[in-house]
Amino acid sequence: MRAWHFVGTHKPFERVDIEEPTAGAGKVVIDVKAAGLCHSDVGILEDEKWLATMKDLPVVPGHETAGVISELGEGVTDWKVGDKVAVTPMVELMGYMVNGAWEERAEVAQEALIRIPEGVSFAQAAAATDAGMTSVGALTTAGVKEGMKVGIIGFGGLGQIGARVAHLRGAEVYVAEINEGVWDRAKEAGAVKVAASIKEFEADELDVIIDYAGFGVTTADALQVVKWSGGGRVVQVGMGKLEATIDIYPLILGRKELVGSQGGSIEDIEETMKYMASGDLSPVITEIDFEEIGDGIQQLIDGTAKGRLVATMD
Repeated sequence: MRAWHFVGTHKPFERVDIEEPTAGAGKVVIDVKAAGLCHSDVGILEDEKWLATMKDLPVVPGHETAGVISELGEGVTDWKVGDKVAVTPMVELMGYMVNGAWEERAEVAQEALIRIPEGVSFAQAAAATDAGMTSVGALTTAGVKEGMKVGIIGFGGLGQIGARVAHLRGAEVYVAEINEGVWDRAKEAGAVKVAASIKEFEADELDVIIDYAGFGVTTADALQVVKWSGGGRVVQVGMGKLEATIDIYPLILGRKELVGSQGGSIEDIEETMKYMASGDLSPVITEIDFEEIGDGIQQLIDGTAKGRLVATMD
C-alpha cells in the first residue's frame, strides 16, 4: 500500500510502498480518508531533538487521522466495521512511536478512537485531532472562560481554532498575526483587536496569552505583555523554534507564569467537533491529494499554506 516515510533529520520524506497492517488484539485497522499536515512535521525534518520522541526509523509520519474502520482485532467490542472515526494521537504518539496516518490503512488502539459526529467531514475530523485538540487543549490549560481577556499569537492552523473557540467560550480575544491577509478572518472569528505583534496590546492587560507560533521572540514578547500584578499566564504551544531567550524581570516582578501545553484530551477533540458539527467553527482547511504531501510540507516551510493542510485519499 502507499505510504510516506520519515527516514532521518535533514532528509526529505520518502514516498514508499509498504505492507498493509493487520489488527492486533485491542486494535482496529482503519482505511484512512484524511490525514493532516502539521508544522511539527516540518520540525522533525529540521531538528534532531525530535528523534527522542520516535521509535526506530523509518516511521510513517502523520498524527491527524480520520477514516473508516475496516478490521477489528481480538477483544474490540465497542466498535464495528464501517464506523467513521477520528484518532487522538496521544494514546500511542501516532506518527512518532507508531506508524501514523500518511498511509492508506493504519492500525490504531481502540482507546484512541473517537466517533465522528454527523455534519463533520473527514478532513475536518482529521484537523480536529491535533489542530483542534492542541488549540482547545491550550485553552483548557489557560483556564479560558467567559469574561477573560485572551491574547492569541498566530492565526494559522492552530490559532484560528483557538481564537474562535475562546470567543465561543465568551472570552474577549486579541489576535497577533504578522500576515495582514488574514486579519479580516480573525475579526470574523470574534477578535476585538488584531495587530502584527502582541506588543500592540500591552495596555489591554491580557489575563492570558497563548503562543501558537513559538518563534522565540513571540514567547519573550508574551511574557512582557501579559498582565502584571500576579495571575498573568503565558501558555506556550508553538514550536517554531525550540529555544527562546526571555527576560526574567517581568516573570519575577510581575509574578507571571509560563506554562507549556502539549496536545490535549479526547474531550478537547470532542469539543472541537461539536462546534464543527453545529457550524460555529469552520476553520480554513486546504485539501491536497495524498501524493502531494511532499509539496504540502514545502508550503509549510515557505509559509504559503492556507489554514490547515489535510491530505485526502482517493
